[in-house]
Amino acid sequence: MGPLLFLLYVNDLPRVVPSKLTPILFADDASTIITRPNTSELQEAFLVSIQQLIKWFQANSLSLNLSKTYFLQFHNKNQIKFDMPFTLDSKYITKANQTKFLGLTITDTMTWKMHIDAILRKLSSACFAIRSVKPYVSPQTMKAIYYAYFHAIMSYGVIFWGLSPDSIKVLLLQKRVIRTMMGCEGRDSCRTLFHELGILTLPSQYIFCLLLFVVKNSKLSL
Repeated sequence: MGPLLFLLYVNDLPRVVPSKLTPILFADDASTIITRPNTSELQEAFLVSIQQLIKWFQANSLSLNLSKTYFLQFHNKNQIKFDMPFTLDSKYITKANQTKFLGLTITDTMTWKMHIDAILRKLSSACFAIRSVKPYVSPQTMKAIYYAYFHAIMSYGVIFWGLSPDSIKVLLLQKRVIRTMMGCEGRDSCRTLFHELGILTLPSQYIFCLLLFVVKNSKLSL
């Protein structure tokens, strides 16, 4: 099945879950957000939603792969976390502390350290690539490489993690790559370098992306 036919095939999936649950579909990835005031109601809502999903799978000649099914119990750092075993047909559904969702690493405490650590490795590779090709390309090409290999990674999902205390690590790495592009030493100030290149710093990029989000979604009701 092609992507379009697949989407048409599963477009009624959100209708089978109870109305108080929030289904999220993206391509072949399906998630459900369940919010309840206590653990007993949470377990009940979870089982009801899973049973409804299984009925839909069976009606559409599909099967639910329990080995790839897991749940996260979101909580803050100061909240007591309850271990709630979820079973289906005598099989435990795996509980995870983190998951990768649409390119973002989400943890059960909704902190972004693990996501930032993951993109730092990619950004470090981009820094090495830019440093390696710098002697052989023009400044215009160097800037294009920056946007393709560094900026694309740094700006993705920045409206979520851009305010995290760990984002300073990304900013330091961005300053390093800017110095490399301009042939400066490690202790040189980057303030004028960003202006000369016409490149936004990470905090400015965060604000810019937030403003774009507000403008694009200004018609949504609160």
